[in-house]
Amino acid sequence: MRILFGFLIWMLCAVVSAEVVIHAGRMVDVNSGEVLTARTIVIEGMRIKEVVAGYRGTANVDLKDSFVMPGWIDMHVHIASQQSPNRFVDRFTLEPADYALRAVPYATRTLMAGFTTVRDLGTSAGLAQSMRKAIAEGHINGPRIFTAGKGIGTTGGHADPTNGVIDRLRGDPGPDDGVVNGVVDAYKAVRVRYKEGSDLIKITATGGVLSQAKSGQNPQFTQAEIAAIVSAAEDYGFRVAAHAHGTEGMRRAVAAGVHSIEHGTYMTDEVMRLMKRQGTWYVPTIIAGKFVSEKAEIDGYFSDLVRPKAAAIGPLIQQTFARAYANGVKIAFGTDTGVSPHGDNWKEFVYMVEGGMPAMEAIQSATVGAAQLLDEWDDLGSIEVGKYADIIAVHGDPLTDIEAMGNVNFVMKGGEIYKD
Repeated sequence: MRILFGFLIWMLCAVVSAEVVIHAGRMVDVNSGEVLTARTIVIEGMRIKEVVAGYRGTANVDLKDSFVMPGWIDMHVHIASQQSPNRFVDRFTLEPADYALRAVPYATRTLMAGFTTVRDLGTSAGLAQSMRKAIAEGHINGPRIFTAGKGIGTTGGHADPTNGVIDRLRGDPGPDDGVVNGVVDAYKAVRVRYKEGSDLIKITATGGVLSQAKSGQNPQFTQAEIAAIVSAAEDYGFRVAAHAHGTEGMRRAVAAGVHSIEHGTYMTDEVMRLMKRQGTWYVPTIIAGKFVSEKAEIDGYFSDLVRPKAAAIGPLIQQTFARAYANGVKIAFGTDTGVSPHGDNWKEFVYMVEGGMPAMEAIQSATVGAAQLLDEWDDLGSIEVGKYADIIAVHGDPLTDIEAMGNVNFVMKGGEIYKD
């Protein structure tokens, strides 16, 4: 019996450590921006063991007729929700468990679309943290998740969960709920996110489109409050992402040292210069702008407060992206998916190319740029020895037809094949 048990353990270890050999017809070297032909990628366990020229050995995975890339990273999603006309009412009729169960297919669609890692920028009730754990432990299929947990805003601001609620239900939420007023609250809100197991901090530096509040662009933190959040975040090893549409709130956030500006609708040349000096990244989310502007044309889809904001702000984001790219602002790929449907994330590539970014640079924004902003470049973002084996492939050549990004035919995350 002992011999049999030992043999079974040996066989299990052999299976776990078995190499996977991929023959890639065309492989993107995102560091050089070149497409290399006839490459062999060897994976052992979760990581890449070897990348060599030519077709070596017998392939477990034959991708000779495919365009092979590192798994994409979406730096702005809301993994546990999806926009609908009922979204506001759902807050009063759905339990956290309802949201969690609905989110399982969202995670699967995201992974199957080629996104092996996402940065979740705002999910309540610990849902993203629980999904992160469930995916990592193999209970459900989905991308690797880095989450901000509950976004931090001000009273009545874009992240205040009681906007639009009747008086007797409104209460006075504080730092535990992601609502701050003053420097002391700012420090506590960051510390609560640490306690809850977040990976980074997200603030709403200005008004937003989908909150039940009048302004979509007014500044909503003082300079001192944002500086306190950034200072507290540094203490805990967090990076800070700032939702921002309006110019002044954006300027305050960049000056205070946030690591990325999300959306950036009314970004001026002055703000762009400041971002370049500070090394601040821009995460455009063009697809979200297009989605809300389209839905603003439908009677009843948005409330009377939200509809004019969606109509005014949504169409401008692609124009801002084009100017930011032309001005040399650092750009990382992000979609705000959860506003638009999960699985459609790839369309952002199309809109980036429409805005003037070459297809190769769009790919690099979702690999090199995203991994650098995430501070995970040692493990993610390229097909290199020692990194996680996050590898995807598409039919066609996206450098000549960017729509090919919607034709993902192979997905590997951490050495495990999910789509072949």
